[in-house]
Amino acid sequence: MHRPRKEMIAETRAKLIAAARHAFGTVGYAEASMDDFTASAGLTRGALYHHFGDKKGLLQAVIAEIDGEMAVRVNEVASKAPTRWQHFVDECTTYIEMALEPEIQRIMFRDGPAVLGDPAQWPNASACTASMTEHLTRLQEEGVVVADVDPETASRLINGASSQAAQRIANSKDPEATSKKAIAAFKQLLEGLRKKP
Repeated sequence: MHRPRKEMIAETRAKLIAAARHAFGTVGYAEASMDDFTASAGLTRGALYHHFGDKKGLLQAVIAEIDGEMAVRVNEVASKAPTRWQHFVDECTTYIEMALEPEIQRIMFRDGPAVLGDPAQWPNASACTASMTEHLTRLQEEGVVVADVDPETASRLINGASSQAAQRIANSKDPEATSKKAIAAFKQLLEGLRKKP
């Protein structure tokens, strides 16, 4: 029985992404050989070019997959928060803490920015900013966040700060210690948005 073409295409893409993700996560983008990971997926270089254009296109697909997984994990942690403010803080800090995980560290916060440029320009960044803007707008409406702060501007600044914090951790000689310092400083920055009683 023949499988539908759509199913075969999805399977080929998934195999290439899985093989590339393993290679990028272990040896890094620069050292990952396209021939090695196409062979490990049982596919040809032609399949890679057909589906992703080139190695950089494949890195973008890997990043999109990891980013989706990170978003799910961030939401799981934040959804347990007792208040909307704590939800917001947990969402931001959980993202930064993920920079301690070797695969995320290497692909998302070292190789990704080095190869694809500023993470604020990545396709997923606008969704993240939109979500943060919505949170801040609601927090303002509830009287938790200072009224004279523009939610979208604040979201972009917070997004930049969390991205820089994560990259600092990922590139640190002592990621654990750097993470503690970065999270503490980041939380202090967020506290500045809260209305003083």
